[in-house]
Amino acid sequence: MKNKIKALFALAVSGVLFSCGGGGEQSQPEAPKTESVKRVPANVPAFSADSAYAYTAAQVAFGPRVPNTPPHVKCGDYLIAMLKRFGAEVVVQPASVTAHTGETLKIRNIVGRLHPSKARRMMICCHWDTRPFSDRDPEKPKARFDGAVDGAASAGIMLEVARVLQSNDPPWGVDLVFFDAEDYGDPSDGNTYCLGSQYFSAKPPIEGFNPEYGILLDMVAAQAATFYREGYSMQFAPEVVQKVWDIAAELGHQRTFVPENSAPITDDHYFINTILGIKTIDVIHHDPSSPTGFGHYWHTQKDNMSAVDKGTMQTVGKTLLSVIYSEKP
Repeated sequence: MKNKIKALFALAVSGVLFSCGGGGEQSQPEAPKTESVKRVPANVPAFSADSAYAYTAAQVAFGPRVPNTPPHVKCGDYLIAMLKRFGAEVVVQPASVTAHTGETLKIRNIVGRLHPSKARRMMICCHWDTRPFSDRDPEKPKARFDGAVDGAASAGIMLEVARVLQSNDPPWGVDLVFFDAEDYGDPSDGNTYCLGSQYFSAKPPIEGFNPEYGILLDMVAAQAATFYREGYSMQFAPEVVQKVWDIAAELGHQRTFVPENSAPITDDHYFINTILGIKTIDVIHHDPSSPTGFGHYWHTQKDNMSAVDKGTMQTVGKTLLSVIYSEKP
């Protein structure tokens, strides 16, 4: 996954960050208080976890999507073709970026614009590349891995959202952004991660690109995954966090979208917020009981299709569609 260094650091010094006020995370802002009102409309179209799973499996079948490799090229072509199939206006942003190793990476950020004529817009984004080695794996730290949860599943959910939006007119337009080269980084330097979103933020490929807010998906398909209110999301876009978590609660998903704060994580949304200025939150799997703060599969050989859970995909997909269709024209 991306630069999780912020979260790992925060966990390592939890006595400093989490002990103030008797163990609460009171160094982080609270979500704004809102009245308990029904947000989810009755006519939200159905989300198919089976389809999202199939789109995920198709990406994994290419092999690890590491920049400068044939599987990476083939998967990018697949995402572009699927977005066009679902009626999106596709914008491809090719770029050359320098990795922490000194390598020049040939990358592509991919944008699928659904209902591009609608003035009011939101962004849903993810990364679609795979980390070049499973450095958290105790037996094969230098080997490549499938990246089924960490990358492919988020893109699979977004493709299913595109399919739904094609035939069910939403109140707002939706920009689906697939960032490249998120995971090709050095854990000791956060700025070496999220290369695609850093490039995108500095040089937006769409003139006047300014959705009203964004939702980043990252590692959102593991069994029993839990999503906490991540620190940078609470800093830059607490009202968006509240909107999404309220809708998830209304759908009965409080155990998945946990109404508690967690440490900041340097992920693609950080650069969207700080460079591009679009209020964007991170929906990311956080496991407080794990020594890494993430799922057991994270950056290991266990991140394969057996780690992908259709039930979690259904929860995330239904929540996203409910957010989209809850907006007012």
